[in-house]
Amino acid sequence: QVQLVESGGGLVQAGGSLRLSCAASTRTFSSYAVGWFRQAPGKEREFVASINWSGGTTYYAESVKGRFTISRDNANNTSYLQMSSLKPEDTAVYYCAARPGGGMSYDFRSYDYWGQGTQVTVSS
Repeated sequence: QVQLVESGGGLVQAGGSLRLSCAASTRTFSSYAVGWFRQAPGKEREFVASINWSGGTTYYAESVKGRFTISRDNANNTSYLQMSSLKPEDTAVYYCAARPGGGMSYDFRSYDYWGQGTQVTVSS
């Protein structure tokens, strides 16, 4: 069982930046790929970014490409989502998720473990 805990959310003005963290409870964190997803009120869960086990390969949704950066620190069992040039439409609860095997995926159904989410609110 892997527990994930997100942190770093908050209220920011449009154009600002935030860095989200996702701390994992497993010593085998490097054997999992990590994905970040978000869900706004009344909308479906949306893929944001994914990173493979080593951090060598990343994948982004078109809506965040060039503004968000996903990374990971396997020594500290943590993944990060650096968000810049934030827009009001980025407002959502952000979740990190982990899937065994190390390969990336944009499909939320392929992730076995989820954090509780952290709220990001971008004001205009």
